[in-house]
Amino acid sequence: MSQENPNTMMARRFRSYLPVVVDVETAGFNPKTDALLEIAAIIPKFNRDNRLEIEETHSAHIKPFEGANLEPEALAFTGIDPYHPFRIARPEKEALQDIFRGIRHAIKKNNCTRAILVGHNAAFDLSFVNAAVERTEIKRNPFHPFSTFDTVTLCGLAYGQTVLAKSAKIAGLSWDTDAAHSALYDAEKTAEIFCSIVNDWDQWKSPIA
Repeated sequence: MSQENPNTMMARRFRSYLPVVVDVETAGFNPKTDALLEIAAIIPKFNRDNRLEIEETHSAHIKPFEGANLEPEALAFTGIDPYHPFRIARPEKEALQDIFRGIRHAIKKNNCTRAILVGHNAAFDLSFVNAAVERTEIKRNPFHPFSTFDTVTLCGLAYGQTVLAKSAKIAGLSWDTDAAHSALYDAEKTAEIFCSIVNDWDQWKSPIA
């Protein structure tokens, strides 16, 4: 990549999309019926050395929506107590609107037209985001409705692994098993992996102009 304004690089590199790394923790696998409990969104930037790095982090604990299903197995896996008094959880609509506000600001700053969700098994995360948007009747969803960048695929290509923890270790990143399965930690590690893959790729192959 040639030197250029970092605020224009994102739009050129990703075809006017702003990649936003998202992870959700849920009370099951059905986005229509099971509660969204945590969400984290990591916004990257290109620095002056044309390297992709984390710029902003947004996250929230979310109250189960009225009538939400809570699968005991899912709660045991994540270790989340949805009604713990110290969760400081927010209503679903309020939390999403706040995170979306930060994403829309970053879209504008980077001269992009829309965000594209980056996730490890991205279809899962996007399905819960889209279901929550529909449920809360939020009018301005910044994400592309179906396109994603899936780090499972990217890690399989770059590292020969699809598991997040194993991919992080091959990429030379630290991994804390006790911290895993929180939306914020998993999103941060996914973002580090995504940046690493993009930066390594760009070292030897420039994107098509």
